[in-house]
Amino acid sequence: MIIETKYFGSTKVDEEKVIRFEKGLPGFLDEKAFVLIDFPDNPVFQILQSTTTPPVAFVVTSPYHFKKEYAFDLAEQVKEELGITKLEQVNVLSILTLRDPFVESTINLQAPLIINTDSLVGQQIILSEEYSSRTPMQAEKARVD
Repeated sequence: MIIETKYFGSTKVDEEKVIRFEKGLPGFLDEKAFVLIDFPDNPVFQILQSTTTPPVAFVVTSPYHFKKEYAFDLAEQVKEELGITKLEQVNVLSILTLRDPFVESTINLQAPLIINTDSLVGQQIILSEEYSSRTPMQAEKARVD
């Protein structure tokens, strides 16, 4: 299917790769369907793009690229709602807030996106105060494993 995107104009995406966020995302509760679009020549960042509203797009990354020791327990209710039965099904992403210059950008470690990679359903969860929604990215150097 062809969708309009915030950063790449008209883009062809595989309908089978649409991620469903049944509860929407905080601030975007009506947005339920998204796709992950890779940045050309950049394995660290992706765009989480709404399939229906072009301006609704978020730059995301694995938090583990920036904070190796990032860890939290996933609530049983979330596992149940997303149909998660094993660790291999879980993709954790964090939303970035981009700044100019880029070194002032932040990563939201307090509200990760949890995606079941088998069923492509996701949810944004809110963690305790242990993590910040505005963690400086410059504090950690990106790692690509």
